[in-house]
Amino acid sequence: MEYEYHWNIVFDKMPELLNAAFVTLHVSVLSMLVGIIIAVFLALGKMSDVKIFNYISGSWIEIARNTPALFQIYMAYFGLGAFGIHLSPYFSVLSALIFINAGYLAETFRGGFLSIPKTQYSASKSLGMSKVQVYRYIILPQMFRKIHYPMTNQFVWAVLMSSLGILVGMSELSGETQRLQSLSFRTLEFFMVAAVMYYIITKFILISADLIAKKMFKGDI
Repeated sequence: MEYEYHWNIVFDKMPELLNAAFVTLHVSVLSMLVGIIIAVFLALGKMSDVKIFNYISGSWIEIARNTPALFQIYMAYFGLGAFGIHLSPYFSVLSALIFINAGYLAETFRGGFLSIPKTQYSASKSLGMSKVQVYRYIILPQMFRKIHYPMTNQFVWAVLMSSLGILVGMSELSGETQRLQSLSFRTLEFFMVAAVMYYIITKFILISADLIAKKMFKGDI
């Protein structure tokens, strides 16, 4: 018996799917932006000679990189709730993705920092630049140029991992797809469309990241 497709049911629900796709993109972008900022400090802390900074950064990175993303989301949603801190599904997924992105990116950034010759640090300081100026104008631009592709891959990973929000009731693309197919019983059609939407989102990110990098790094990427 051949399967009979009913695409009209899916197309009628496209507004809901598009809204859910926007939630997916929103939580992924925000988790990356905040994660990048935290990751810079974690990477510097991991390289620091100050033990407390080194310990805090190392612990964050170890936990983020060596535990499942699902565990992080459950801890944000259910674990914090045990201590009276109740986060919505959206903020649970967002905080978990920020934690994980920061941990993974910190090691990527640390590799980028270590790849820059130490002579550039001393040369910049000899010109009278402060430590903040050295990092802002000399080190960080080079580091971000070197780790552009790994950082883009982490962005794509964040988009795909946001689908775990379905397990805590978040209405992102996977969660909304599951809800809509449960009402219509058109599982194959809804999830095929959702897969195409995920593909379009990730391709949009890859192309946008490439265009931004080429403009920022003057064609070096």
